[in-house]
Amino acid sequence: MTASSSFLGLPDRLADGRLPRAVIFAAAHGSTYPGKDSSGYALAAGAIRTASWEDAGLIEHWDFDLGGPLFSGRPISCVDVGDIKTTMHDNAGNRARIEAKTREILALSAVPILLGGDCSVTFPFLAGFADQGPVWVLQIDAHIDWRDEVHGERYGYSSPMRRASEMPHVAGMVQVGLRSVGSARITEVEAAQRYGSRFVTAREIHTVGIEAALRHIPEGAQVVVTLDCDSIDPGIMPGVAARTPGGLTYTQVIDLIAGLGRRARIAGFDLVEFYPPADIDGLSALTASRVLVNAVGAIVRQD
Repeated sequence: MTASSSFLGLPDRLADGRLPRAVIFAAAHGSTYPGKDSSGYALAAGAIRTASWEDAGLIEHWDFDLGGPLFSGRPISCVDVGDIKTTMHDNAGNRARIEAKTREILALSAVPILLGGDCSVTFPFLAGFADQGPVWVLQIDAHIDWRDEVHGERYGYSSPMRRASEMPHVAGMVQVGLRSVGSARITEVEAAQRYGSRFVTAREIHTVGIEAALRHIPEGAQVVVTLDCDSIDPGIMPGVAARTPGGLTYTQVIDLIAGLGRRARIAGFDLVEFYPPADIDGLSALTASRVLVNAVGAIVRQD
């Protein structure tokens, strides 16, 4: 990937052989349901990267979201290695490639940042942390994604948190931003509660603040964050498959990410379910780009 097409113009490797603190990569497809077309999600990473280009020359400028320049005046420590090859409906192959890339990045002692894709890419991303456990999962989403299977597929976009709960290296889960109605029936909610997942609704965040979620994360824990774009209010994130009013604000999301970086350690981050065909005037791409900047900023500020 060239700097002119990467996120923020970041290089695909650091000068002088330095190892990066964070590595961005993209996967267009995970496990697509039979008869479904997930090609719209394949446009997401490119749209986010394009939205970031206006700020590519401003990396050393003061960022008021972060309280300073992105890399705090230090050399760039994040790279964008581009897209891994995925093919719609090659579900097992896609999962294998995403997991392998995640493991490759973790072997560098870097934090992997994955751009989806729908949230079926989250399962293999989390699977890549099997040798890094225990990890907690912070899911920021309107839905709990706890279906056991849909159309015979157990690894589709309705099931990643159910599958995560079955991973021995996942120590616990906090699900934030929940609201309205989704695919979960009573049985799925009860299964998540039996597992011990902590539910934090969007209404609780609006009323109590981000501490309603952060208090459930053990201090110093390793945490993998999965951010579904429909967690964010459609007024600023219209480019999703299921628009639902009452979502989190941009400020709540970036405060949650920053607060997590101070309380625990962000071990991985994915941003999923941005659907460019539903975007309006590039607003969702811009919002997603800025969220990603804040994620990078929180990660490089960790000890």
